[in-house]
Amino acid sequence: MLLIVGLGNPGEAYQNHRHNIGFMAVDAIADAHGFSPARAKFRGQVREGTIKGQKTLILKPMTYMNDSGTAVQEAVAFHKIPIDRLWVIYDELDLAAGKVKVKQGGGNAGHNGLRSISTHAGNEYWRVRLGIGHPGEKERVTGHVLGNFTKADRAWVDPLLDAIGQAATFIADGDGAGFMNKIAVLTQPQRETKPKPPEKKKD
Repeated sequence: MLLIVGLGNPGEAYQNHRHNIGFMAVDAIADAHGFSPARAKFRGQVREGTIKGQKTLILKPMTYMNDSGTAVQEAVAFHKIPIDRLWVIYDELDLAAGKVKVKQGGGNAGHNGLRSISTHAGNEYWRVRLGIGHPGEKERVTGHVLGNFTKADRAWVDPLLDAIGQAATFIADGDGAGFMNKIAVLTQPQRETKPKPPEKKKD
């Protein structure tokens, strides 16, 4: 089984926060692939379905970000999921808005949700970082991360979420590079093609 986890905080007050883009991303995957409605399990909300014929569980821990590992560990233990079949999607302050980076294993870079997962479930899972951009000043970081996406942000957030839904087939293949490349292709700005001027007739 494949387990895809989105990180965020539960409750309506948090649902549009930049910190919750992980929740938004896994919902986009579930919606794109016709997963079941959400139900409560493993201290979280789960949706079940298949991607490229592979049974897949999507989990949004309802434990608050800093304790995400307890929910992930329960799901991993119950379904006996290998650590390399676990993908975690979350926000990244130090990536430009809309950029995506994927790697397997590595450090947690001060992200409390990742630290909790590494403590409870192991470290060699796949990490999908979704850039939310940096506000530029340290004093503004908390308000930025725990602030809602603005109307202007939706111009890149919505296409990014659509692309993640479409690119999830690469997650099923364990292909992090393919996942990144597919999203880059799907989200690149459409170039306007100017019509060619009419050719001059020769006398």
